[in-house]
Amino acid sequence: MSTALQMTAFGLALLSTFFLLLATCTDCWMVNADDSLEVSHKCRGLWRECVTNMQDGVRTCDQYDSILADHPVKIVVTRTLLITADLLAGLALATLLLGLDCIKFLKEDPRVKLKMCYGAGVILGIGSILGLVGSVWYAVDVYVERAMLVSHNIFLGVHYDFGWSCWLGMAGSMGCCVASVLLTCCLYACTDPTSRWQPPRLPQPRGRTATSKMYAMDSRV
Repeated sequence: MSTALQMTAFGLALLSTFFLLLATCTDCWMVNADDSLEVSHKCRGLWRECVTNMQDGVRTCDQYDSILADHPVKIVVTRTLLITADLLAGLALATLLLGLDCIKFLKEDPRVKLKMCYGAGVILGIGSILGLVGSVWYAVDVYVERAMLVSHNIFLGVHYDFGWSCWLGMAGSMGCCVASVLLTCCLYACTDPTSRWQPPRLPQPRGRTATSKMYAMDSRV
């Protein structure tokens, strides 16, 4: 049961980490939400802004300034949180891979492998929180910006809505959160208590022969 749970958590964590990496690298966190008369499709990401001509399919991108340049707060915060979440998810994947029961690494010490699975679950949980905060922060900022323009009857020519990269970031974060629950709460509940708390067995000395035992008793007398 615990092996199947570990494999399920590993597959979910792998897919969720891929979603987080894809969300960080792609350029569609915001899309234009205008009517169908628009002849171009505009996307804004964390690193550049791209425009696709709907008639001929030509795509042009405008790279943002240097990372050290001044950027809106939502871009800086989302970049930082998503990159940190990516690194934590990658570290958790490596730890979980070594802690799987089907891997021969530390096969003679199952308690250590179990602790590695628990640790991977905790790291995934932290990464999921950071990724979810970054994605929701960006989405809320887009919504507030749009609501402010609408409330003041301001039209700048383009209104933006959430893009698929933003949804990917949320999905990857939620997947990491579910994998974290599987590796901590569910794995703890499915694991035999004796295997969690049983101290490691020390190597026993070789048994002495009956003659040597009798000799030791005689010598003590």
